[in-house]
Amino acid sequence: MLAPSPLTRTETIRHIAETLVVGAVGGIALGRVGFPAGWLSGSMLAVAIAALIGRPMAIPTWLARVVYILVGISLGAVVTPETLRGIATWPLSVAALAVAVVCITLGASAYLRAVHGWDRNTSMLASSPGALSQVLIMATDLGVDLRAVAIVQSIRIVIVAVGLPIGLVALGLAGATTRTVGGPFRPDLIGELAILVVSSIILAIAFYRLRFPGGLLFGAMLMSAVLHGSGYVHAVMPWWVVIGAMITLGAVTGSRFANTPLRLLLRFVGAAFGSFAVAISIASLFVVALATLSSFNAAGAAIAFAPGAVDVMMVLALALNLDPVYVGAHHLARIIFVSLSLPLLVRHTRSQTAEAALPPRPPVEFRD
Repeated sequence: MLAPSPLTRTETIRHIAETLVVGAVGGIALGRVGFPAGWLSGSMLAVAIAALIGRPMAIPTWLARVVYILVGISLGAVVTPETLRGIATWPLSVAALAVAVVCITLGASAYLRAVHGWDRNTSMLASSPGALSQVLIMATDLGVDLRAVAIVQSIRIVIVAVGLPIGLVALGLAGATTRTVGGPFRPDLIGELAILVVSSIILAIAFYRLRFPGGLLFGAMLMSAVLHGSGYVHAVMPWWVVIGAMITLGAVTGSRFANTPLRLLLRFVGAAFGSFAVAISIASLFVVALATLSSFNAAGAAIAFAPGAVDVMMVLALALNLDPVYVGAHHLARIIFVSLSLPLLVRHTRSQTAEAALPPRPPVEFRD
């Protein structure tokens, strides 16, 4: 069988343009009707559906990186001195998150093994709440079913991004009227805007070069947060830039389903929804406990503990008028914790599997 010929430059540009148009139509459709975080979730849904019906959905890596920086700048712009003072209360919440990550991974993994008959390593990797890049690398190294892990993880991200805002609004934990992102373009602040963009790009690239998890987004957000939190800069990204970045981010997530046959997706959809139900139930228990026993905002804690993609969750926090810095700090902690703990969990399950496969040892005879 001959390998498909590489795309020409014209074909590549056409595919990218089609993806952006589809994402824009979906994002505008849901965003204009007031759907919670509609710009993001509408784009994500539209591109995912188009990809599943066979359309060539694709976003180039360079454009995704630009979007991460723009989103990071927009997230950091909401920081105030009051936000920075609230950081002192976060250690308790972060510690609870670490326990929740372990419980979510073990609980969802147990479900996949018991109900769907998955092996230990595949179920563990598919259940990991975050650090998708590291999970896929480990799945490749361990020789597990990479498609199963990728599809279950991707479906979970879409469910969280679309369903969580609806659930929070329905429960009255978040307002139906979401935050207006960005602001009007102000020529009198063009100098501040230039300082904001250039300095954020520099720190984003530095974080990326240091292989910091989510470096482009977190680097830009940190610089923007420092400049706005200190009162040095008051300029914000124009609203149309922020909305465009949110739509493109949704297209990046939705395009993960490109080249995925619908039959293959349906094969794993039960496992994805079932493991998600287990994961979100466990996360909800921790959120309820945290909100009940402390002064943490329940909606903010729900976004922070949700087993979704860090960039998407932070944009949801921004759109739902929650604290994206609190959410971002927790998802960063989650990525680091998962990256450090998942290899140990997988190694433990591998050793258990190897021991179970060994023949029984002969009884030891004791002689006087």
